[in-house]
Amino acid sequence: MLNTLIRRLIQMVFVMFGISVIVFLIFFATPGSDPSARIAGRNASPEVLAAVRKDFGFDRPIYVQYGLMMQRLLITGDLTSFQNRGQKVLPQLVQAMPVTLSLVFGGALLWVIGGIVVGVAAAATKGSVIDRGLMIIGLIGISMPVFWLGSVLNLITQSRFHDTWMFSWVPALGYKPLLESPWEWFKTMLIPWISLAVLYIGLYGRVLRASLIEANEEDYIRTARSKGLTETRILFRHALRTSLITFVTLFGLDFGALVGGGALLTEVVFGLQGVGKLTYDSLKSLDLPVILASVIYASFFVVGANFVVDMAYAVLDPRVRGR
Repeated sequence: MLNTLIRRLIQMVFVMFGISVIVFLIFFATPGSDPSARIAGRNASPEVLAAVRKDFGFDRPIYVQYGLMMQRLLITGDLTSFQNRGQKVLPQLVQAMPVTLSLVFGGALLWVIGGIVVGVAAAATKGSVIDRGLMIIGLIGISMPVFWLGSVLNLITQSRFHDTWMFSWVPALGYKPLLESPWEWFKTMLIPWISLAVLYIGLYGRVLRASLIEANEEDYIRTARSKGLTETRILFRHALRTSLITFVTLFGLDFGALVGGGALLTEVVFGLQGVGKLTYDSLKSLDLPVILASVIYASFFVVGANFVVDMAYAVLDPRVRGR
């Protein structure tokens, strides 16, 4: 187990290094992409461009530029935005992170619980009206785009029925920090959580149902039945544990991608200034330092989520520990 942990950590470091190099080369070393021209502005004179290149180190070898950029981003923290002169990149990212983390952690809790409940209930009642009904509801949830569902929920809770007793408690769009008022934070985030989780509840429920049904045909399940174990004990003690491997794989990929900015549409619909919104705004203005920082941040969570998934494999499936 320890060897697996160390090996995965080393792989994680190398992957992060490779991602940072690739992203830097794409945005700073691609032929025709001159960051100094964006800093100097339109119609800048050659003298101004030369001065900008010297000030920002763009006249130095590419590996030196990469080292200086990583130093200013990760060590000294004084890397500044090209679009908003003098505004440091790291504080912008730090300010946006709690918003995205609040959104994704709450949504993930809902969709994990909902997905397990739907998947187990459907598998336990295979072929029944309950099974068919849950699968139809799950398919409807998968078919609803997040931005559409969020807009509908906003229309219901913020406009049409906001003055009724059902939704009068829903605050205005935006984000309330958790440490300032936990109750207001919860009320602000509840509708975005539901909007984000609905799609994944349907998807994870269907995947878990299929895995459980497949597991029920395995030899070890037949052995458990022959020992006289109840179906409930077999389902939760044996079939569910192995079926969660696929579930965990999907969760690791989706969670990492959403924390890294994949929750952009939800953030935009509900007025949340998270990492996804920050990345989107920086892409529109080609603010390269912010883009670089956002991509490295996103890759860290994606790689980190995969690392956690690998460790979860070792817990769920003992055969993985010896690899």
